[in-house]
This record gives sequence, structure tokens and C-alpha cells, in this order.
Amino acid sequence: MWRHIASNFLTFLVVVVFLLGGVILWGQNEYQATGPLEEPICLQVPRGSSMRGISTDLAEQGAITSERIFRIGADYTDKTQLLKAGSWLIPEGSSMGEIADIVTRGGASTCGTEVVYRIGVNASEVEVRELDPATNRFVEVAAFDPQAEEVAPPAEFTDVRQQADTRYRVAVAEGVTSWQVVNALNAVDALEGDVEAVPPEGSLAPNSYEFSVGDTRLSILDRMREAQDLILTEAWQNRASDIAVETPEEALILASIIEKETGVPTERGQVASVFTNRLKEGMRLQTDPTVIYGITNGEGVLGRGLRQSELRAETPYNTYVIDGLPPTPIANPGRASIEAAVNPEETDYVFFVARTLDPRDGHLFAETLEEHNRNVAAYRALEAERANQ
Repeated sequence: MWRHIASNFLTFLVVVVFLLGGVILWGQNEYQATGPLEEPICLQVPRGSSMRGISTDLAEQGAITSERIFRIGADYTDKTQLLKAGSWLIPEGSSMGEIADIVTRGGASTCGTEVVYRIGVNASEVEVRELDPATNRFVEVAAFDPQAEEVAPPAEFTDVRQQADTRYRVAVAEGVTSWQVVNALNAVDALEGDVEAVPPEGSLAPNSYEFSVGDTRLSILDRMREAQDLILTEAWQNRASDIAVETPEEALILASIIEKETGVPTERGQVASVFTNRLKEGMRLQTDPTVIYGITNGEGVLGRGLRQSELRAETPYNTYVIDGLPPTPIANPGRASIEAAVNPEETDYVFFVARTLDPRDGHLFAETLEEHNRNVAAYRALEAERANQ
């Protein structure tokens, strides 16, 4: 009997340890995940503040999802006692880990005016933003295309460039290509030193990077590379045991495909499961973004639909023709897509198609070809309806 009791107790301990490890891993991922903030805020940290008080303020302003995880993460990384008084700019999408770094690193304490160089998948833009004291949030006062030679920068841009306390940052969207990043950085007039060599695809971490006038473009790229290396290393260390990719490099390729296939954060795990299941079953990935990359080489946007001849062409990136993954990533994926690639949801899905004509509405997933064909028929009906309007 005692042997039976001991055996049950040992089993119980194993389960507890397993569950505790899962909770810790979940907490770490939450701490480093992209945050909910949709626009920058200016966080006021009065002298004598505590990390508990700051976590409450951050939660009330919608910058973090959990006060407890923020405090535990700050304590675990030895930042709790390093809180710096001041006014700190918290960029949109900042993770709890990044916010903890901002409020503890010190430096210039100002967030009255900022110039944001946005590098997007479809276009780049320069925004001039000023702090609204009533809401403690930034509002856009001017915007322009930095690469449009015929358009002169607005007066607001010229004015803030002459202010000593103006902050500058580059905001890189998830899913941009390395060529797009280099092309946009070369147009940032506040940076120095042109970049000619394009970094390897997938090697740059999309995020927001603060800089000072006179910094080099190469220094921004170096920071992006270092950040992506760290993200990929951490994700690979915490990967699931039964994934379809065998190396971190393959995980990065898969993550880039996931990034280009969906802009809906909640379904990245499902999209990852589709491609994982296809790879395991020896099915071709059959994904349009890889074909498009084979045509453009990541240099800009295709700007039209794919032709049947292009879907049949034998290229290294045509996943309708080749088996397995393409030879390189097809974009620079963000942290969430990288983590989805190595920890996909457990599903039996092997198909998906857009739910509506609006990409923001996500996809319909299917386990069988019959179900998938019904979903495709519904989507084609929406296309026909729009064409007849």
C-alpha cells in the first residue's frame, strides 16, 4: 500500500512540476510578447514611485495586459529597484519587457514631440507627433512620404527638427522585406552613412527603434539583427517537441510565411498548424506569398494578382511546385510569428482560405478537401458579388 501511495505522490509531483513549467513558459512569453498599446503614450514616473504603482498606471492606460506578470518579470530581471523618475515615451506595441527597460534605463527624460519614420509593407511615411497633455497621448500633426521627391516636407517637420528635445524613432512593421528596410532607411535624413548591402532576409526584427540625429543607418540595422537573433534563439530553446522544422533557420523561413499569410494575431497559431501539418504529411505548402517573393525578390510590392503561368513556373520559391520550404525567408517576421512557427496550435487543419474580402476578418480553416472547397466557393461568391456591384 505504501508503495502505491508513494507512486501516486511521485506522479502528482511530476504533474505539478510539469504544470509549473508550463505556467512559467507562458509567463515569459507574455512578458516578451507584443503589447496592446495601439499608439504611444508618455508615462509619468514621479520621484518615489514603485513598480507596483507604475504597473497599475500602465494597465489603466492599456499598455500592459497583466500587472502581476509585469511586476514578476521586472523583479526576475532585477529591474524592480532601478525605476527612474521622469517622463518616458512608451511606443505602440511595446512588450512588458521593453517597457521595463525604458523606465529603468534612464537617460533623457522627455516625450513632448517625436518624429516617427514608419517603414511599412506597402509604403513608408514620416509622422510628426506631439503630446496632448489632456490625454497624455501623442497626436499626429503632420505626415508625408519621405521618398516622394516632388513633395516638400511640411513646416511642422522643419520646426520640430530644430527643437533640441525632439525624439526620433524608426518603426518597422512586421512582414517588411530587408530590401524595403534598407531602401527606407536610406531615405531617413536624420541618419548618416548609406547602406548598400541588403541584410539576409528574415534577419531583422520588426519593432520600434529610438535613435539620435547623426546615428548611422548601419547601427539601426545592427540593433535589428541582434534583436532578431535573440528572439529566434529564445523561441528555438522553447520550441515544441513535435514540430516540422529541424533548425532555427527553417523556423525563421516558416515564420516569414506565417507573417505574410495573416495579419490577425489570434490566428497565427492556426496558420502555423496548417503549414506544420502539411510539412509532416508531405503536402506542398501552396502559399501565394512565396510565389510573389520569387517574382519580386522582396523588392517592393507586386501590385497585381498572380498569373496562372506564375503559379506553374518552376522556381525555388514556388511552393505550388516545390516540396517543403523555400530556400530563404520571404520577409522579416515578428516575434509572434516566430513563436507560432515553433509552437503551433494542435489542430488537424490542412487548408485555409480568406473568410471575407477584408484581410482583417481572417480565415476559414478546414481539415478536409470537401470542407475547404465549400469555403473557397463561399469566398468566390463574395468576389463575384463585389464584381457585379
